[in-house]
Amino acid sequence: MTEKKPIIGFSCGDINGIGIEIIIKTLSDNRLHDLCVPVVFASNKVINFYKKSINDGNFSTQSVKDFQRLSPKMVNVYHCWEEEINITPGQLTDTGGQYAIKSLTAAVHALKDKNIDALVTAPFHKKNVQSDIFQYSGHTPFLKSAFAVPDVAMMLVAENLRVALLTEHVPVSDIAKHITRENILSKIKIIHQSLKKDFGIDKPKIAVLGLNPHAGDEGLIGKEEIEQIKPAIKDAKQNDILCFGPYSADAFFARGQYEKFDAVLAMYHDQGLIPFKSMAIGEGVNYTAGLPVIRTSPDHGTAFDIAGKGVADEGSLRAALFMAIDLFRTRNGYEDMRKNPLKKQSAAMFARAVDEKIEEE
Repeated sequence: MTEKKPIIGFSCGDINGIGIEIIIKTLSDNRLHDLCVPVVFASNKVINFYKKSINDGNFSTQSVKDFQRLSPKMVNVYHCWEEEINITPGQLTDTGGQYAIKSLTAAVHALKDKNIDALVTAPFHKKNVQSDIFQYSGHTPFLKSAFAVPDVAMMLVAENLRVALLTEHVPVSDIAKHITRENILSKIKIIHQSLKKDFGIDKPKIAVLGLNPHAGDEGLIGKEEIEQIKPAIKDAKQNDILCFGPYSADAFFARGQYEKFDAVLAMYHDQGLIPFKSMAIGEGVNYTAGLPVIRTSPDHGTAFDIAGKGVADEGSLRAALFMAIDLFRTRNGYEDMRKNPLKKQSAAMFARAVDEKIEEE
């Protein structure tokens, strides 16, 4: 039996950033067609604008408006708009944000309708995407709303490190308000389920960081660890989750303690992302755990300073693509194993009986 090739969608991000460039560079490797069917949500005109600066002859596309006509051997460009638009690499413009959202919403509709199996989102800028139809601080809260789930977890993933965030794009002055027993337990449960379902880890171990220096020093430097974080960890253990902490963030990463765990829950953005990006240079992937669908993204932004120069490194986007493919396979395998456990058990018992019969003969 041959395994189904997943259809992977790509939102283009800000058209003035590096999104289209790194998509072209990633999908120029024709060997990827053996692993997936790529669909880029944009327009041919934008693709061709950036293609000229890259000069890669291996990148061939076909335009589609019907998901039943996708080519398995080419990059499919699903046209989200036909009009001419002004492309100004490196500039933060209203147009850049407007068309980033057009691409994203079209891709999310396709994901909801199961026309694509996973979504890789190229970066946009949080300022110029704001409008009456998009009032979110990033992809993660937008996807949480689009798929109507009570909570999700922003998880940064590299080969030997997974870091999830309790709070994402929240002002530092407001972080403590979100450090609640309920919020922490919710994230731990999402991380635990994702590690099992998406990463194939049967008994995952999760570390939880403290909020304050030295994890509060038993209440001398803040009481969040005692009043909120420790009770949440206790609740998680009562839910049969292997969860430990709170750990002092500086020592935790400096001493390599993260290597003993399958994932780490950080309390805020920089607490988790500074060590992650320091250790996962060019290979990090942003994954949204807790969604009924698969969404990955590179762990960097629009990089306006190098946009349009043909020098952007596509490594993180390539890693995001490979991870989307791996998650598709792992998640499908997890669901298949649980569709009819009695049937599978009976089949296994029958196989053992046959083996025993052969040995007797």
